Amino acid sequence: MWAWVSTDGIARQDRADWYHEAVARTVAPHRLKIANPAAFRARIGVLRLRGIEVSSHTHAVDSWRTPRLIRQSDPEQYLLGFVSGGSMGISLLRENSRIDTGGAVFFDTSHPYFAGPPDRAGAVITLLHIPRTALALPADRLGTAIGCGLPAHHGLGGVLHQFLLSLKTHAVECSPQELRLLERTALDLASGFLAQQLALQDRLPAETREQITLRTIDAFIDHHLADPALTPRAIAARHHISLRTLQHLFRKRGETVSAVIRRRRLERCHADLVDPAQQNRPIHAIASGWGLTGATVFSRMFRDAYGMSPRTVRQQARDRR
Repeated sequence: MWAWVSTDGIARQDRADWYHEAVARTVAPHRLKIANPAAFRARIGVLRLRGIEVSSHTHAVDSWRTPRLIRQSDPEQYLLGFVSGGSMGISLLRENSRIDTGGAVFFDTSHPYFAGPPDRAGAVITLLHIPRTALALPADRLGTAIGCGLPAHHGLGGVLHQFLLSLKTHAVECSPQELRLLERTALDLASGFLAQQLALQDRLPAETREQITLRTIDAFIDHHLADPALTPRAIAARHHISLRTLQHLFRKRGETVSAVIRRRRLERCHADLVDPAQQNRPIHAIASGWGLTGATVFSRMFRDAYGMSPRTVRQQARDRR
């Protein structure tokens, strides 16, 4: 489960020392420079899974991972960082990069580096902590990506970034078995993203490639739910696979492609129906807004899924308010 800490409950004069210790516990020992300790505020969250960790950092601080600190303590982890807000500058192995919101950077705890917000406004960083032995990619090729800014605004990088952000909301709802699946998914997506950047896709295990394809298709479906033309055939064509291959991938999950599209559309409709901000929006407009045309067909599908009509769901939500 996520564990969150912040400076809010720490006396101002103690915040700098507290943050040094918090960073050492959650990432690795660093030398930090805080421009204005009296006004300094920060927040850290950590999700510890069995073999990997995900952490979230909100701060404005300069940090150095120095050779002396590496000799003292090194968890020997790769760090894949995504900037969720603000900007981050990093200097590592003679590479100087500025990572803006939506970008990513790959580095590790065994190489000295400097990281800090270039404009002092601070940043929100999501880190995926991966043991060096957990990536099924050649270490020498991974080394060439260390310190470089990586595109994560779209494609597989965007899928991985959004997946990590979703863990902040949904990991708390998951059982231990589900958390193990999330860990495997995070590793598969990270491996695929790095392999894509290094042209090493052929080095990935077949199971990893399959999971990457599924997650990419999941993101595509979610992004195009409002399009009535979203069909299994259109999805297969967009991802350059046969319809038979697409159906086989989803059959292994126990749900057809059409059923997934229908379920996710109905979930969006349900969310809109209980949203106070949309209480005056016509039900047929909500349905068509998520690609479900035909009032009678929509009403029947909705009742089959939720055991009551769309109108009843909306009325019950109003009554509870």
